[in-house]
Amino acid sequence: MNENQLNIRALFLRHVAQTSDFPMCIEVDHAEGIYIYSPDGKTYIDLIAGVSVSNAGHCHPKVIEAVNAQIKKYMHVMVYGEYIESPQALYAKRLTELLPENLSSVYFVNSGSEAVEGALKLAKRHTGRTEMISFRNAYHGSSHGAISVMGNEEFRNSFRPLLPDTRIINFNDENDLNQITERTACVIAEPVQGEAGIILPENDFLKKLKIRCTEKGVLLIFDEIQTGFGRLGKLFAFEHYGVIPDILCLAKSMGGGMPLGAFISSTEIMSALKTNPALGYITTFGGHPVSCAAALASLNIITEEKLLEQVNEKSKLFKQLLKHKKIKEIRGTGLFLAVELGCSQMRERFINKGIEYGLLSDWFLFCDTAFRISPPLIITDKQINEIANTINSILDEI
Repeated sequence: MNENQLNIRALFLRHVAQTSDFPMCIEVDHAEGIYIYSPDGKTYIDLIAGVSVSNAGHCHPKVIEAVNAQIKKYMHVMVYGEYIESPQALYAKRLTELLPENLSSVYFVNSGSEAVEGALKLAKRHTGRTEMISFRNAYHGSSHGAISVMGNEEFRNSFRPLLPDTRIINFNDENDLNQITERTACVIAEPVQGEAGIILPENDFLKKLKIRCTEKGVLLIFDEIQTGFGRLGKLFAFEHYGVIPDILCLAKSMGGGMPLGAFISSTEIMSALKTNPALGYITTFGGHPVSCAAALASLNIITEEKLLEQVNEKSKLFKQLLKHKKIKEIRGTGLFLAVELGCSQMRERFINKGIEYGLLSDWFLFCDTAFRISPPLIITDKQINEIANTINSILDEI
């Protein structure tokens, strides 16, 4: 490690606010495809994809081309929603063409937390109700509104008081749906719970949830911030379950590596934010033209290069090759998998040893006994074979 690298590391630790006492401290020189490269020449295989961000891979040439082309025209010109900017309009058109008819109006923001904030405000404004229901072990972001509907007390308690009139119920518990009533504004759910350790809905739970919401006049919000844009083998997870939300939250892989989020609903519901008061929800950088240009390129890569059709076969290959005796189960679908080791210490040793092997994985916020497999969707069968061999070797060693 040369002097410059030592200086960068010191600057990072001294001046960049930390989120824990144990950051991974992997210095990034450049990234391409499924790989991240350090300044000293070490190659890392990225099994995280920036936590389901880089679905089209790192620095895809078509995304870079779109970004460069837009930068030459203009970057920020005015707060979102005031000027007509073609990257926003063209992307919104393409995205809504791929969504059900009731999801026709896109409100662009910068991140997943902002998308959730906007969706919650929209639901309260449209229904005139105040109660918001979410699910235990759900993760929806770190802003105050988002953390108010987070389903984990350890993460919530230090920031109280939070938003009032929130209720947490159990995912996959049909009896708990009775707690949704005429005073409920919205229910927010991940169709597949991510940070809980990738928990799939069972026994038509999402259909029963939708029926209950419809009966009580409640808006159903789906948080597809991690599952959107092909991670589960369809463009959106709700397509697997035949349930269409009233509001859809997106971010992470939406921007093709650039910061971008959105909440999407019908024109009728979305119009609630235009009056009483006007500018009821506003953002300066939401729908940034460079991010929208990157997003359109990324979406076209996913759809035109047939990445969706390959995801499930790649998932099967991972599951076939990972048969180690230390693996208790593999949960999930598509390229959104939790490899359960049954022990937090073993999971920690696996991730640390993986870094030595040049393999980057991660755990789940509310499940510390499993590690995630959520690589870029462009990963090849050959790469999957190599990764599976590496994972098995690490498990042998720990």
